[in-house]
Amino acid sequence: MPEYTVTSEIYEEFDYKTDIKASKNGHVISEFPFLLPRGNNQIQFDKDDDLDVERPLKEVIKIEHSSKTKISLVGLQVWRGAFLLGDLLIHLGQTGQLSGKTLLELGAGTGLTSFVAAMFAKKVVCTDIDLGGILDLIKLNAKYNSKLIKSQFKVMPLDFTKLDWNRPLLDEIKGTDIVIAADVIYDDDLTAAFISTVQKILNTNPPKTLYMVLEKRYVFTIEHMDSVAPCYETFLTLLDKVKTDSHSNWILEQLPLDFPKYFTYDRVKDLILWKITSNQNI
Repeated sequence: MPEYTVTSEIYEEFDYKTDIKASKNGHVISEFPFLLPRGNNQIQFDKDDDLDVERPLKEVIKIEHSSKTKISLVGLQVWRGAFLLGDLLIHLGQTGQLSGKTLLELGAGTGLTSFVAAMFAKKVVCTDIDLGGILDLIKLNAKYNSKLIKSQFKVMPLDFTKLDWNRPLLDEIKGTDIVIAADVIYDDDLTAAFISTVQKILNTNPPKTLYMVLEKRYVFTIEHMDSVAPCYETFLTLLDKVKTDSHSNWILEQLPLDFPKYFTYDRVKDLILWKITSNQNI
């Protein structure tokens, strides 16, 4: 069966100053703008006693990526979920919730959201499967964005289908406070492997918190005679199974998207944000 080529929707929505000639390996380089609120949130007045409003800083994340890929290499592209997760991380960072924390990203792709996390956290461990040169791409993009990275920053391989972690990876997972992931599932087998990975991570030296962004992707099926989001339905079914597992003392929440939008993208209604917290075993 042929493997189909897919393209992220974001490239047609906004002008990200994509340079198709900048890379020598068939990739392109885009600049993704975002607003970064200034650290001082106190109300201030100028010399005329007028309200002095500090405007947010205009920043850019420079990312080398593919403009289209086979389905197995979609991590080489940039997807909407990364921007929503980036918005959340800026919001959490501005409110001090990432200070002193170690974050681990699953299925990091181009590394975009890990770079956002690295502006606020103590340490960021950026992981993905060692396939298609994706880990080298993350390291390259980290160099492009070195001025934004304030934390310790490490890139490591992590394959959802392999739960026999080596000692260095296990040590990083044990020390992780917050796990993040965006747009990491696109078929049932991968979804099951991802849930198994999340279950093991969250139950390793808890408490830990996972923030996960998914975009419902609809297809029309003859069986349902309607448009359905099969990957998301599989995700919910597996998540419910884990929730009922007596060994998983988890709190699951679907969070409202009521925090500011800092990146430039369409925050469509099909973007979903989950928070899963594992508590210490009683």
